[in-house]
Amino acid sequence: MYETKYHKASSVSEAVSLMGAADDGKLLSGGQTLLPTMKAHLAAPSDLVDVSGIAEMNGISVNDDIVTIGAATTHAEVAGNAALQKACAGVADLAANIGDPAVRHLGTIGGSIANNDPAADYPAALLALGATIKTNAREITADDFFVGLFETALNDDEVIVSISFEAPAKACYAKFPNPASRYALAGVFAALTTAGARVAVAGAGDDGVYRHADMEAALDGNWSADAILGVSVGADGMLSDMHGDAAYRANLVKVMAGRAVAGC
Repeated sequence: MYETKYHKASSVSEAVSLMGAADDGKLLSGGQTLLPTMKAHLAAPSDLVDVSGIAEMNGISVNDDIVTIGAATTHAEVAGNAALQKACAGVADLAANIGDPAVRHLGTIGGSIANNDPAADYPAALLALGATIKTNAREITADDFFVGLFETALNDDEVIVSISFEAPAKACYAKFPNPASRYALAGVFAALTTAGARVAVAGAGDDGVYRHADMEAALDGNWSADAILGVSVGADGMLSDMHGDAAYRANLVKVMAGRAVAGC
């Protein structure tokens, strides 16, 4: 890797200050994407600002049906939190099936959504749950946060502090994982919220995570896998690569949506 300076931030304000002073700083928490990228000489940040130990960015709380998860909380912590399992088991189950144990004990929810890999799982969950992403500067709805492939609404000087959402009546996630990476070839998170049914798709869209309006309409008032059967999922706008073409992914989206709804 290239030479870099390492900083351990003790607060969000210190992390923001360190990033502002760096020529080309990058935030570091679990490092599951950043460090391999650096090792491959595809990134060479001048400074690494470690936010993993910031108290404000760690932990999970459930108060009055509002779930709040610190951005530096690991996948393993999300998977094993009893309060979250009771409030929204769908998110805990999703986290339990990310990668392998090593990844789950290092990777964080904030790092995942900030990277916004099109095949990552959390973006689908937050989009379906109508979550709010809190940064050091503002609050951003999930609908506005996820912009496109590896792209979010974050500004260069923003640090994700936490994620919050209202506990849903129902919420489940189903994905068809790549057998090697465990990333989703297609993953669907379905949630029944106070605003109605919301369905988000990961791994399949050529512009990243997205909501499926026709499935949402079908599920409103008829929360059942049978409601999905009449929904058409076309190949237009689907990814096509060595792992599966657009038509294959379109079929997977419909199958995974049915499994997600049936699992709630």
